[in-house]
Amino acid sequence: MIQLRPMTSNEYPAYCDYFIDDYSREIVENYGHSMDRALELANQDLLRSFPNGLETNDHELLCIESGSELVGYLWHSINENDKSTFIYDFFIFPNCRNNGYGKLAITALESQLKSIGIEQIKLRVAYQNQRALKLYQEVGFAISGYNMSKKIVS
Repeated sequence: MIQLRPMTSNEYPAYCDYFIDDYSREIVENYGHSMDRALELANQDLLRSFPNGLETNDHELLCIESGSELVGYLWHSINENDKSTFIYDFFIFPNCRNNGYGKLAITALESQLKSIGIEQIKLRVAYQNQRALKLYQEVGFAISGYNMSKKIVS
């Protein structure tokens, strides 16, 4: 059984540490920035979405729990105009993987969203993240486009 619950202010600093580390590595891998620049960009993205910490109406940070054990995080933002939500971050702790928590968390999110009239979940998957791509396809997501970039070298 999985429960999604709002993150507490006591849990937020640990999430920020995880997110900045993880996202900055993704930025380096996918966009070729230096680690210093990637850390700066990751911090900017987090601050832009959560300028007052968890006190925001646009974005929701959830803790994924199995029983009383924290097994991961889910960050999404609802767009009521098109009845959708966008998942910005979805993370199951490495030591908790391969237990079905990812599928259960998506199912729990779908149930919560359906109850408030949200009809679609959107997200972006990094090309190298084949594990995530496989999970999303297994729970019914379809590829709807490609993000591409080209580094201009002098």
